[in-house]
Amino acid sequence: MELNEQIKKYRTEMNLSQEELAEKIYVTRQSISNWENGKTYPDIHSLLLLSSLFGISLDQLVKGDIEIMKEEIKKEEIAKMNRYGKIYTLMLIATAVSAVPLFMWLGVWAFIPWGIIWAISLCFAFKLEKVKKTNDVQTYKEIVAFSEGKRLDDIQKQREIGKRPYQKILLVIGSALITFVVCVVIGFLMHIFLN
Repeated sequence: MELNEQIKKYRTEMNLSQEELAEKIYVTRQSISNWENGKTYPDIHSLLLLSSLFGISLDQLVKGDIEIMKEEIKKEEIAKMNRYGKIYTLMLIATAVSAVPLFMWLGVWAFIPWGIIWAISLCFAFKLEKVKKTNDVQTYKEIVAFSEGKRLDDIQKQREIGKRPYQKILLVIGSALITFVVCVVIGFLMHIFLN
């Protein structure tokens, strides 16, 4: 929230007119009006008097409601992570499912469309990892907590940090096995139906 909105909010909460507020901090009504409309900015002396009168810290008056801003940023990050995650998952599935059919139909030329699909999925994987790194979420439990708008407490966080190397290795091995099985099944089905 901007300073002009803060001044107006606290003034109305105290049921003060612009003129009454002006008298209490030794300025003109026009000054209050200009501050509330964002035309001018109060000097440091006026800011100190305002924060004292409103019963809030100078920091809170100037910066506004920091927690609300943090929540908005958090919501944007969660939405971004969920969006990148969905796109990455779809592209990863498309990469695995399209590999065998493309290579059976196009031969060596299949590297071009398959490479494009793979590159797009890799791009979204990097974007997803950047959001995770920025918000310090690595393990599955941390990711689930973050996507629900929560944070783990310190003890849970330390436990999850200990799991990180093992989870990454298991994810790589699991992803490779699933991709291999999907490719074998698709290849087998295509072999049966095309012959």
